Amino acid sequence: MPKTIAVLATMDTKGAEADFARREIEALGAEALLINIGVVGPAATPVDIGAETVIRAGGGEPDALLEDPAREEIGPYIVRGAQKILLDLVLQNKIHALLALGGTQGTSTCSQVMQALPYGFGKVMLSTAASGDTEPFVGIKDIAMMFSVSDILGLNPFSRKILANAAGAAVGMARKSDRPLAADANSKGTIGMTNLGVLTRGAMHAIDLFHEAGYEVITFHAIGAGGRAMEQMMREGIIKAVFDYGLGEIADDVYDGLRASRDPERLTVAGKLGLPQVICPGGAEHIGLLLHTPNEAPEAWKHHAYVFHSPVVFAPRLGPDEIRKVAEEIGRRLAHSAQKTVFMLPLQGVSRYSIPGGPLEDKESDAAFFGALRKALPASVELQELDCGAEDPAFVEEAVRTLVHLIEQ
Repeated sequence: MPKTIAVLATMDTKGAEADFARREIEALGAEALLINIGVVGPAATPVDIGAETVIRAGGGEPDALLEDPAREEIGPYIVRGAQKILLDLVLQNKIHALLALGGTQGTSTCSQVMQALPYGFGKVMLSTAASGDTEPFVGIKDIAMMFSVSDILGLNPFSRKILANAAGAAVGMARKSDRPLAADANSKGTIGMTNLGVLTRGAMHAIDLFHEAGYEVITFHAIGAGGRAMEQMMREGIIKAVFDYGLGEIADDVYDGLRASRDPERLTVAGKLGLPQVICPGGAEHIGLLLHTPNEAPEAWKHHAYVFHSPVVFAPRLGPDEIRKVAEEIGRRLAHSAQKTVFMLPLQGVSRYSIPGGPLEDKESDAAFFGALRKALPASVELQELDCGAEDPAFVEEAVRTLVHLIEQ
């Protein structure tokens, strides 16, 4: 059966471009399904699903809303309606990838829709805004942002080539859609693991050990989006257990650092879902700050011990009073965790930076951190303390053994 690519755009302003994308998709042996989210005027090309249908699916009354259309009023209905329609089509296996076209407003709308679609489903966003900061559009989903270079306004030799490339990318993704996003047939399941650069040697050892035990591992760089993405995969049933090795996101949440998750749900999801989890406060003894001037310590932090993680990433050690706040926040977020949660403390340092001889070694701050964690962790969370550093093989091996036992008991 041919694959079907949904094409999402404001067909009142981008009808010619969407119709060209349709022809390119069909030339590649696939089918196209055009969905109109334009509300200013009539669609400039025949569509398969009109804006009225989208608005109605989002809970709005199209006749009233379209009589004197205001985008800020119609927008929420468009987003909710497109999300519902597309999710239903995905679940019914009626579409196999999504190609969206947009300027700043269209990209904002289409990317909100894409963020509601499952991981692994092909998502191509052809956008005039794709050369700037794409984090607001991508969020934590696997959205392929493609810069249109020129405005998406009229067909010309350049825009036809770019549209053809975008159509080809979507068709290519659709043709790989039969590969399931699931554990290998020989695997016992999939484990999510967070990591930071100051823990990588330990993370690599953990991956090898999990593989030996029969599990696959998805590793997430815990610098904001990573932890959030891991927890979304828990919600979607992709991840069945967690080794939350790096908690730098929590430290940076407290002090508004570069790695901040900026999500109050971070570190709460596994507990709420009842998933087995082993937690280590890896990398939470320091924060990360992005520098405007390379290799120049900010005035507010220059009296702390610090390292330059890179010329523009500054990592100051947290003092005793500062780090107690991190421990309290960790404890507060773990209040939902009950059975199958083990918190492991590496008493010789929670990252490569703070082990004996490391540039951020500070036994006084360590003692304050560990003492505050002992008080803050809920009684339902089992606490294990090991006289190791976080990357020591003995620590990693015990963490892996513990999580495998939690899964298999």
